[in-house]
Amino acid sequence: MVTVQNLIMRYGNRVLFQDINLKLDRHKRYGLIGANGAGKTTFLKILSGQINEYEGEVIIPKTNKVGILEQNQYAYEDFTIADAVLYGNKRLYDAIKEKEVIYATGDFEDDTVNDRLAELETICVEEDPTYEYDVNIAKILENVGIPASHHNELMSTLDSADKFKVLLAQVLYPRPDVLFLDEPTNNLDIETISWLEHELQRHEGTMVVISHDRHFLNAVVTNILDVDYQKIREFAGNYDDWYIAANVIAKQQELNNAKKEKEKEQLEAFVRRFSANASKAKQATSRQKQLDKLVIDDIKPSSRRDPSVVFKAKRVMGDEALQITGVNHSYGDNEVLKNITLKFEPGEKVALIGGNGVGKTTLLKIFMEEIKPTSGEIHWGATIENSYFPQDTADIIKGDGTLYDWLRGFDPKRDISEIRNCLGRMLFSGEEQEKSVVSISGGEKHRMMLSKMMLEGGNFLVLDEPSNHLDLEAIVALGEALYNFKGNVICVSHDRELLDAFAGRIIELREDGSYIDFKGSYEEFAKAKEKGEI
Repeated sequence: MVTVQNLIMRYGNRVLFQDINLKLDRHKRYGLIGANGAGKTTFLKILSGQINEYEGEVIIPKTNKVGILEQNQYAYEDFTIADAVLYGNKRLYDAIKEKEVIYATGDFEDDTVNDRLAELETICVEEDPTYEYDVNIAKILENVGIPASHHNELMSTLDSADKFKVLLAQVLYPRPDVLFLDEPTNNLDIETISWLEHELQRHEGTMVVISHDRHFLNAVVTNILDVDYQKIREFAGNYDDWYIAANVIAKQQELNNAKKEKEKEQLEAFVRRFSANASKAKQATSRQKQLDKLVIDDIKPSSRRDPSVVFKAKRVMGDEALQITGVNHSYGDNEVLKNITLKFEPGEKVALIGGNGVGKTTLLKIFMEEIKPTSGEIHWGATIENSYFPQDTADIIKGDGTLYDWLRGFDPKRDISEIRNCLGRMLFSGEEQEKSVVSISGGEKHRMMLSKMMLEGGNFLVLDEPSNHLDLEAIVALGEALYNFKGNVICVSHDRELLDAFAGRIIELREDGSYIDFKGSYEEFAKAKEKGEI
């Protein structure tokens, strides 16, 4: 159990949250949600002991083993992959490594050495009673997609996505009593996310997780902690349960306030009318007392703001959209795409999925003619005007100008008010539009890229991981915008709720270079795959 008492967190004069009192129980999995900047990560770091400068108290029983998802992917470069996972149980790791040194160099005629070996053996038995740590580590690594043949290689040999998988294995391996996870689905493919959901559903202790993946929250959490109004309110149920409850509460509060306002107006009118009348003075005094007691609750503005994403094509497309024929592509000896032939009809909305490294981004870059395929042909329809959202926006959104200047640079003749309105739709207010491009966050860069796409008015949208860094409200708005868009969409994403919102065709790239082309929604695709039909 985790107990939070009278917690207050300030940054200078700004109160992030205050008067927080919570009891986080065993067997409950809490989803920590709130707008970007509301304080989710700060609160999680307070709970996990990574931030100590606050008022109040956080109590975790000393007997509880705490697991914190490591965020520094490069912290274990000199460890083998297996050792990086073992380090999740540092007491066991230290004992095993000291034993190895003693067996390699120790003087076994020395009683001190033998006594120390006995102590280390006791630690190993306490932490790993079945002597299966190596088997368990191998299993969890294989489950996150790292084959056994690589387990004794150095962490430095892995790409960033696989490093993150190892860190995830590291925090899950010891089966901690209290588990703190900040965005655990980042960099994971859909299959690994599904595995993680099943693992966390079996967690028997207390868990607090931050995620912008609505499907993941619905599958995993039993309770919601909502950071808003400088408070942290608890709701029973998953994200969808919270969404319904929160909207009902807001509506009820609005209706109650309207009723109280009407009652207040009637009382004030009575007091004004009869306070000067001697025969009615007693009643007027009574009504005044009622009026004094009547409290009109302010409906505080939520820290959440919903962006307004709207894609409108400037040009109607003809009978041809996009066709690729016999596309192959290799990086050196590594052939990632093999003989891919696809035709996209006008108006089709397609989700492009697959594990990390199978060539999804490569295929999109081939579509956009950023790279030339090893072989094969790309043919765009004559009326197509495409608009591209790259995976790495940092290479495009740069310079020392303002947000407004950056957008206007793509179309200097564009009406000023149109550019400012577009930025406003993506939650950049008047002052924020004058911020320097250099200073904005990853999430803000993604919103800027969506602003650019809205202004471009393309009739064929190509998006590579657009939901990265976006909060839940922005992801929902993006899904609705893609659904309502009258042109074509091809989108790479691991966010299943986003895919379900718009896609009517699923193309899955596989590790061997082959692919599945499925007509239907992502949910229908997942069911067909589960049944072995595809």
